[in-house]
Amino acid sequence: MQVRKAKPDDSERISVLMRQLGYEASPSLIKHKLLALSGQATDLVLVADDKGVVKGVVSLHVQEMFHQDGRLGRITSLVVDEASRGEGVGSLLVLEADNFFRRSGCVRAEVTSGDHRPQAHLFYQKQGYAQDERRFLKRYHMARP
Repeated sequence: MQVRKAKPDDSERISVLMRQLGYEASPSLIKHKLLALSGQATDLVLVADDKGVVKGVVSLHVQEMFHQDGRLGRITSLVVDEASRGEGVGSLLVLEADNFFRRSGCVRAEVTSGDHRPQAHLFYQKQGYAQDERRFLKRYHMARP
């Protein structure tokens, strides 16, 4: 198993993985996002590739923090194929995320996990994450490009 940067050719498989989490992210949307993020030093999308089969994906974002030194790393999405969960794929992707965040000057990292995903909460705790603070969310509805 190797972790590598996601490529536009991975869009179809990444779309399938996103649907496993309940997100309707079409292959064309995934491809558009991969191309848009590819030139950004603050963003990285990685896949776990097992002999040509993408078994997991993680998307990462780094941002400056106004109120303190250092940067904040954020896992914006992480999904492992249902058939490969429990095999260490997610742990491998989080390890690579941690490496990227450290290289990027992050002093902390965060991830949001829905209340309806208790197994994911346990996974993140095993990766060294702790539940902290409270998040408030406001949604904006906009037309898709």
